[in-house]
Amino acid sequence: MADKESAEDSLNQINEGDYVVLKRGDIYKALQILPKKKIGFEKQWFFLDNAIGHHYSTAFEILPGGKLQPAKPKEVQSADSDTKEAGTDNRNIVDDGKSQKLTRDDIETLKEQGLKGQEIIQQLIDNSSTFRDKTEYAQDKYIKKKKKKYENTVTILKPTCRILALMYHGREPAKICHLRFDTLAQMLTLANIHAGSKVLVFESCAGLVLGAVMERMGGYGSVIQMYPGGAPVRAGVENFGFPARFHDTLHDFPIWRVNALLAGTLDTGVKEPAAEATPPEEHTDGKHRDAPEASTHAETNASGDRRMDGERERDKQAKAELKRVKQEEKRKKLAAVAAMLEGRNADGLVIASRFHPCPVLMGLLKFLSPSRPFVVFSQFKEPLVECFTKLKEQGSAVNIRLSDSWLRHYQVLPNRTHPKLLMSGGGGYLLSGITVATEKPEPTGSGEPAAKKLKLTEN
Repeated sequence: MADKESAEDSLNQINEGDYVVLKRGDIYKALQILPKKKIGFEKQWFFLDNAIGHHYSTAFEILPGGKLQPAKPKEVQSADSDTKEAGTDNRNIVDDGKSQKLTRDDIETLKEQGLKGQEIIQQLIDNSSTFRDKTEYAQDKYIKKKKKKYENTVTILKPTCRILALMYHGREPAKICHLRFDTLAQMLTLANIHAGSKVLVFESCAGLVLGAVMERMGGYGSVIQMYPGGAPVRAGVENFGFPARFHDTLHDFPIWRVNALLAGTLDTGVKEPAAEATPPEEHTDGKHRDAPEASTHAETNASGDRRMDGERERDKQAKAELKRVKQEEKRKKLAAVAAMLEGRNADGLVIASRFHPCPVLMGLLKFLSPSRPFVVFSQFKEPLVECFTKLKEQGSAVNIRLSDSWLRHYQVLPNRTHPKLLMSGGGGYLLSGITVATEKPEPTGSGEPAAKKLKLTEN
């Protein structure tokens, strides 16, 4: 029992080399903890060396020189105790910029004197002529605003799919196709992602969806990433900081080879690099025989050139050998993944991409076993309507559902309950269903196999 508790405690501790997420207010930043590395976050510079050994979700105070120390709970909550007096309404308060007696130079002087964030906030409250006339809610709002500006604390969190989704959606929403964390949670549920399953993933959300699937599976089963282009994108997966055994379950297959795999014409062979011709030695030797009057200096230069040519040749051969080994490894991996897909027994399919989902969905559904779930995300409704119609026509799925999610954050206070002013306009749309076995011949139109009609076009 003690060993189990110590193991869990070590998992919750911050270690060197861990991938973490820094948090201040609603701002997040993912990075790796490296010794003596200077970190810039929200216009402040500091080092994370002193955070090693502490638990995740610990708030740290940034000291002069960039060092961190755990923040004391009393200091974090000290400014909240200053709301002793409060007004009844804010109608008589005029924001003319004259209510604060402290100037910018005064605040900079306080910083130079060594005052901390909470102490500076207290000075701002004491020198504000309108603070005690504000309502209790207005006072809390004022303190939160000043904390965001002057408080020098940062919280270190353990990466999860929810935290990383909040980070991407807050800073680079277009990078993840404006996918919201609640929509991502619905995708994982509708696709029935669980440990021990075989899941196909096609996404262009910087690896966020792929990482969320791997996190839910817990390192058991297999995930096959279908990727466009020359190589898969997995920047978001790295931010999760998965152990090595998680990556052993991850495989990839180029989407442009799906047509050949379905048609049975996939060629996993790699062309052997052509052997480069070596210059004949007789030419050099003959040159020396024809010119016996050459000086010793010329002979030395010639021997030096031969040595350089030999080194270049060895470098070329080494590079060619390395390239051949890499191509052979790539061929073996491609053949192994192709064998996994040829069984057509995948347990789930997740699609979240900027490409038009209809041809991708109709092509990848063939790799799923009957009675298996699939889910498709799109920022727009029209592409999913086309998918919905196509599935109904072919009869290859049941329980087909097209839905959108709506999430609102509310401010709940006495007589002041209303949605927050700044919120997401929409969470995109989801198409989900369950595959069924069908023996209907697939319409080909021009006599070509239907598999050859898989094309990628952006929405």
